[in-house]
Order: sequence, then structure tokens, then C-alpha cells
Amino acid sequence: MNKALELSGIALVALVALALSACAQQKLAPSVGMANPASVYCGEIGGQVRMEKTPQGQEGICVLPNGTEMEEWTLYRKDHPAK
Repeated sequence: MNKALELSGIALVALVALALSACAQQKLAPSVGMANPASVYCGEIGGQVRMEKTPQGQEGICVLPNGTEMEEWTLYRKDHPAK
């Protein structure tokens, strides 16, 4: 009888520990905190970024002061070619 009581006590402690661990907060991965270089460049040259939804996701469009619209990474790569 004592052995059965001891095993049920151990099982109860394990069950409580499992239940409490499920309630613990999950730690979120730290954010990088780094701005999108293409968006920053758009602003530096006087443009404004407009976000558009596409079938592939979201796309940033840089609207330049003269009215020209260009995808922000296309503009960035055009003005910053690989060396």
C-alpha cells in the first residue's frame, strides 16, 4: 500500500511540474533593431516608402520627389552596385 501511495505522489508531483512548465512564458527571440537599408536610402534622397501587398507578400515602393516610383531594393541596388 505504501509503495502505491509513494508512486501516486511522485506521479502527482511530475504532473504538477509539467502543468506549470506549460504555463511558463516563452522567451521571444531578440529583434535585430536594424533599419531596412533600402528604406533608409529612399528617405535620404527625399523619397517616401509606400508599402504594397503583392501575391508574394509586401513590397516597398520608393516614391521620389519627382513622382518616380521604384521598388526600394531595385533603387538601392541601382545606386549601390556590387563592387
